[in-house]
Amino acid sequence: MIPQISKNDIRQRVHKRIREKLSGTAERPRLNVYRSLNHIYAQLIDDMGGKTIVSASTREAKIKTGGNLAAAKEVGKQIAQKAKAKGVEKIVFDRGGYLYHGRIKALADAAREAGLKF
Repeated sequence: MIPQISKNDIRQRVHKRIREKLSGTAERPRLNVYRSLNHIYAQLIDDMGGKTIVSASTREAKIKTGGNLAAAKEVGKQIAQKAKAKGVEKIVFDRGGYLYHGRIKALADAAREAGLKF
């Protein structure tokens, strides 16, 4: 019998491939995105120092439904505001193995509109 491969297994493989090519620095941290069924999470990570600079999520923002485009846009704005407060303007976007559309794209566009450059 052939073992079943889940969508998440495939996503993790793609994410591993992406991570081999990109990493964040103190000057240009990595904006990592994780999408669950009900929430969306974003972190700015300095991979050289191994530290999370700022983070934002729908759980933290007390948004009732985090699994939609409006919530993703809100998280994108939040992460950009927090990054600017820490003095971060330029970032590297890490889509986490997800396709660049829907909630991932909405979060990225909102972060761009709020002033992050990537």
